Amino acid sequence: MTKFALILIICAICVTCQSKETNFKDQQQLYPRVRKARSEKDTILQKRFTWLKLTYPPQQIFIRVFKREKELEVWTLSETDTHFQKVYTYPICRTSGDLGPKRQEGDLQIPEGFYYIDRFNPKSNFHLSLGINYPNRSDQILGTKGKLGGDIFIHGGCATIGCIPITDEYIKEVYWLAVQAKSNGQAQIPVHIFPAKLNDDTMNQLQKEFTGNTTLLHFWNNLRDGYKWFEKHKTLPQITVDTKGKYQFSTLR
Repeated sequence: MTKFALILIICAICVTCQSKETNFKDQQQLYPRVRKARSEKDTILQKRFTWLKLTYPPQQIFIRVFKREKELEVWTLSETDTHFQKVYTYPICRTSGDLGPKRQEGDLQIPEGFYYIDRFNPKSNFHLSLGINYPNRSDQILGTKGKLGGDIFIHGGCATIGCIPITDEYIKEVYWLAVQAKSNGQAQIPVHIFPAKLNDDTMNQLQKEFTGNTTLLHFWNNLRDGYKWFEKHKTLPQITVDTKGKYQFSTLR
C-alpha cells in the first residue's frame, strides 16, 4: 500500500467519525422549522442553562409528564454531574381522556408508564413532534391485543386525542434540546408519564377517588415505585417488565 493510499484511508475514517458525531444535528437542521427553533431558542436556552449553572448544550435529557397538573419537566445530566437537575417546567396546553393508562386505539387516553423518544418529526402537522415508543412491553401485555394503537407524540399546537401538546413556542425548545442531546450521543431519551405527582397526599386522594378500581390503583402503585426512585436519587433506574406487565426497577450497572 502506498503512503498516499494510507493517508486517504485515514482521512476517510476521520471524516466518517466526525460525520457520526454531527450527522443527526446537521440532518435535522436541513428542515426550516428546526433551523428556526435553533435561531429563536438556542440563545434563550443557553442563558437558562448558564443561570442554573448547567452544561450547555445538554449531553443527556430526561422528560417527566404529569397529566393532572398538566406539566412537562425537562431534566439534564452532564458527564460531571452525579444526578439529574431540572431545567424547566413547561405547561401542557390540553389533555384528553381521563386519568389512567392507554389500553387501546381510540380511547383518547394519554399513555402512562415509562417510555423513550423513538422518533423526531421536523415536518409534523403540529409544528415539531417527538414520538414516544407507545405501546411499550407493559402496554402490549396489559392492553387490548391487536388494538393498541400508536403514534403518540409530544408536539406543538393545542389539540390532542392522546398526545401531549405544549404549543409551538415550547416544542421548539424541547425539540431543540432533544436534537442536541441525541447529537451528543444520548441513544434513548427517557420519557416518564404519570397520572399525577405520586407523592403521599396525591396517592391518598387517588385512592379515595378511585375506590374499588383495584386494577388501576395497583398500576399506579407500580408507577409510584419509579416516581419515588427518581425523587429520592435524581437518577434513573434500569426498568424492565415482567410477564404480567409490571414494571421492575433496579440500579443501573
